[in-house]
Amino acid sequence: MEAVTGVARARLLIGGEWQDGHGDALTVADKFTGEAIGTVACADRAQIDEAVAAARSSFDRNTLDPQTRYALLQKTAVLVERHREEFAGLITAEGGLPITDARAEVDRAIQTLVVAGEEAKRLVGEMVPIEGAPAQAHRMAFTIRVPRGVVCGITAFNSPFNMVCHKVAPALASGNVVVIKPSELAPLSATRLFELLLEAGFPPGHLNLVHGRGGDLGPWLVENAGIDFYTFTGSSRVGMWLRERAGLRPVVLELGSISPTIVCPDADLDRAAGRCAASAFRRAGQVCTSTQRLLVDRAIEPAFTDRLVRATAALRVGDPRDPQTDVGPMISEQEARRAETWIQEALDGGATLVHGGRRDGALLQPTILANVAPHQRIACEEAFAPVVAIIPFATLDEAIEQANAGPFGLAAGIFSRDIVRVMGAARRLHVGLLHVNDASSSRVDMMPFGGVKQSGSGREGPRYAMQEMTEERLITFNLA
Repeated sequence: MEAVTGVARARLLIGGEWQDGHGDALTVADKFTGEAIGTVACADRAQIDEAVAAARSSFDRNTLDPQTRYALLQKTAVLVERHREEFAGLITAEGGLPITDARAEVDRAIQTLVVAGEEAKRLVGEMVPIEGAPAQAHRMAFTIRVPRGVVCGITAFNSPFNMVCHKVAPALASGNVVVIKPSELAPLSATRLFELLLEAGFPPGHLNLVHGRGGDLGPWLVENAGIDFYTFTGSSRVGMWLRERAGLRPVVLELGSISPTIVCPDADLDRAAGRCAASAFRRAGQVCTSTQRLLVDRAIEPAFTDRLVRATAALRVGDPRDPQTDVGPMISEQEARRAETWIQEALDGGATLVHGGRRDGALLQPTILANVAPHQRIACEEAFAPVVAIIPFATLDEAIEQANAGPFGLAAGIFSRDIVRVMGAARRLHVGLLHVNDASSSRVDMMPFGGVKQSGSGREGPRYAMQEMTEERLITFNLA
């Protein structure tokens, strides 16, 4: 990634060659200061087609065995570790993440690369006991996993580095090649990653990086028949559009949510309040699993609310480069104004402001609302902002009904010491992930991650993504 007069220059990587874009360049802004920190070369349709063709050619010519994939991903992880502070600085500038969160994202990305590399050596099929079928005692069968080919990954701005690693690392580990389109709002750390992947020794054509506005590149990518598999993180609206147009090609979708966390009367309230504050407001609430609805038993609502306000008030909001900052800016002032409008709509509709609500540019103070009506947007649409609504319930049945209401089903949390209550809820909550004695936003990168309903389909996490990114092929032997 070149620097021109102190401004980073993110270019296209096509078939191992860094190129300028044929489209108009975009500017990447520092999300706290608003200053220009980078320019982005935007691809046109011909360059998209060139990138896909380069990927296909490399897939056909350069087959990497599992040990080689493992070694190259481990080497990439070492290189990322060596440049940890550089990546953290890029993530803070382009994404607005507090520097402590940015460092944690780099550490998680390193683990994503390491675990994917390890899984490259463990990618196997299974025995199929056909000899147990009538008149088949002379036969045996097993499956193998084979790469799909060209994997297209499209990512969002809120986790600009580790999210890209979750697309790239499993794809390469399972023998595929990639065409990656990162968010145009935060493309710099992804560009730097591709430089290190090349340095590690991956065949150049295996790595293709394209930049530009999603509205332009999305149709070009989905219309290209040379792509075999799509993995997308973003809004439910765009995800459904992609699925409709991909045809029979497989698609993994990580989409939106309005994640609930249930606080039962026997919960450890101090722990619950601290975890819920972190889940609702970390990364300025711009996480698909951020706790947006807090379902709290009426008997403990006042005590819990008091603790939540104290935990929230202790969070420091401001300059993301300050190590003491807990909550930095949203991705843009426009998005912060949009969230502010949602808050005001809720207040106008009878909701109560318990804490926060103030905005300064792209900085929105962590906001707690009560008495929110079910039809208000803050209760039924994804806010993607540092806003949480406290919703009381009388019975656990009522809480589960409210948690399941609506079109989304990504993640939920529940705080309780009662194992029977917890396991009953686990069977009834319609979500992809349930965290017990933790809030909805909790992720370890090796675990299966994904939702149901309009929150998506398929699973991420290296091992699980590699299953999605490979085809199962049956082989039989006639031993007669």
